[in-house]
Amino acid sequence: MSNLDLYLLTFLLYGALAVFFWRAQMRGEGEALNRSLIGHLVLVPLLTQGYLLSHSLRMLGEFNFGLANAVSLILWLTMLVYWLARFFYPICSLQTLVLPLAAVGVMLPALFPALHPLDYTVTLAFEAHIAAAMLAYSLLTIAVLHAVIISSVEKRLHHGSLPALLRNLPPLLVMESLLFRIIGIGFVVLTFTLASGMMFSEQVFGKPWEFSHKTVFGLLSWAVFAILLVGHHVYGWRGRTAVRWTVGGFASLLLAYIGTQFVLQILLHR
Repeated sequence: MSNLDLYLLTFLLYGALAVFFWRAQMRGEGEALNRSLIGHLVLVPLLTQGYLLSHSLRMLGEFNFGLANAVSLILWLTMLVYWLARFFYPICSLQTLVLPLAAVGVMLPALFPALHPLDYTVTLAFEAHIAAAMLAYSLLTIAVLHAVIISSVEKRLHHGSLPALLRNLPPLLVMESLLFRIIGIGFVVLTFTLASGMMFSEQVFGKPWEFSHKTVFGLLSWAVFAILLVGHHVYGWRGRTAVRWTVGGFASLLLAYIGTQFVLQILLHR
């Protein structure tokens, strides 16, 4: 089987599972099925996408870290985290929302196979830095999804109606507790990413920080999430305040790498 066939097969698997779980969620059976043997089927496209990513990131023997690979990797990690979290939390509704995103993500390297190798030697430690950065992105992607869903549920409850897809979610207090737990872990990983980035910047560019949009927005995102965590623990920030800060922090993080690479690779063709 060629890689293109495997890309299409993985896309169809994600899509089929998204439709299956969506229908099950509409019937109120999503969580039961997610915890049954059927829930393990998500592991199949996860494994095939992981295999495809490993090849795409090592295209022609170089570390190829273009925009399509980065977004695909972030969505793959997001799906992996959700699949693992299903063993501990009733999150079938959330996983159902992420499955279509994973289906789109798996096709990006196939549709946009541009080669963007790094211009310097990639060590195992640097790959760990990249992995931490992508994990931070995926965790904070999950956080912003949770924040948006919490905000939507609160608004719907005030109007006395709730879509079937969101009816089997954990209580809002549990969702908020989970939100800050995810943000806390994501913040720790982001801190490691920035610290290790300083080390590699000094090795590659000869100075601790290369002043760039990526650096500025990365630090801004770190500061926003730091303030949010302090505000939550000291002043009890929650609800809409927590949602706004989470969305703001994620927007800054998105601009730090994904936004910069979009401008460079898609708009400026560099």
